Amino acid sequence: MSIDTTTATPAVATTDVLIVGAGPVGLFAAFQAGVLGLKCELIDVLDRAGGQCTELYPEKPIYDIPAVPGCLAQELVDRLLEQCEPFAFPMHFGQRAESVSEMPGAPAQDGQPAHPRMLVTTDGGKRFDVAAVLVCSGAGAFAPQRVALPEAAALEDRHVHYAVRDVSRFAGKRVIVAGGGDSALDWALALRKVAARVTLLHRREGFRAADGTVAEMRAAVAAGEMDFVVGMLGALRTDGEALAEVEVRTRDGSQMLPADELVALYGLVSEPGPIAQWDMDMRAGRILVDTTTYESSRRGIFAAGDIAFYPNKQKLILSGFHEAALALRKAYHYAFPEKALVHVHTSNNAALKEKLTHA
Repeated sequence: MSIDTTTATPAVATTDVLIVGAGPVGLFAAFQAGVLGLKCELIDVLDRAGGQCTELYPEKPIYDIPAVPGCLAQELVDRLLEQCEPFAFPMHFGQRAESVSEMPGAPAQDGQPAHPRMLVTTDGGKRFDVAAVLVCSGAGAFAPQRVALPEAAALEDRHVHYAVRDVSRFAGKRVIVAGGGDSALDWALALRKVAARVTLLHRREGFRAADGTVAEMRAAVAAGEMDFVVGMLGALRTDGEALAEVEVRTRDGSQMLPADELVALYGLVSEPGPIAQWDMDMRAGRILVDTTTYESSRRGIFAAGDIAFYPNKQKLILSGFHEAALALRKAYHYAFPEKALVHVHTSNNAALKEKLTHA
């Protein structure tokens, strides 16, 4: 799987289907696209694949995936990544879908207007020329929980960060990582190797992280490689426009910690995001779809997984797999209007079998 985390503005990427969301349903959709012979690319606002399974409950057991008696959420994501790896579809992280517009259509055929291709843009400047869009963004686009201090907004993207995009920018800096989950501990441990000093700040001694990661962090603190402080953010002090100190409120009062950069990893909240402005019928932040094709009210845009809404909708991963499979079969006709899609079992498709078994 080709993974891209850059945000530089490229030329327009042309593909058959753009999948919005790289959680379990989006990953299975990528595999299905490959099975059907569709090219696709995936985007996700997070910095890695997995969606809620990776970010919110990687250690949660899942028991309702067909033929898998039980697995952890992160294990399911890892298996799905392995499954779609043979197709090497590009994945673009840290990218939120912002707008979609119709491009000039192809000439009409047999008196019928051709389906127009669409141009999708992201907040990171990427642009995609596609025949169809499949939205698999779960409960909505994830956004980080922000620092609830009035002075934080002016420092965002300069000295207050909600993700680590470029490790080198923290080289030689005094960095405070706030949070108690896997992401906070992972980045505190990673940044200690490049920063002048790293302090992990969490409101309590306990963590919502893997035991091995907690043990590694405590060992690093004991070895003097980083610091750990129990407390909460109280205020951010600046020197001109730069962050200089962070006030931390503890049980014993407050203390000032020198800091050049603050990385706040408090978890994520979901919101519909710009998709709500895409001129589609929606219900309570979810996309209303036709259950024969899982197409929205806007032609060429489909939805699968928790973001899709219809009567008797079940919020199950396996339901999302089914929805994605049917959506892509309709998307195929938009990508290749001159071709008939002939159903062939994967076991009888020699070329596909060769690709999958020799990956």
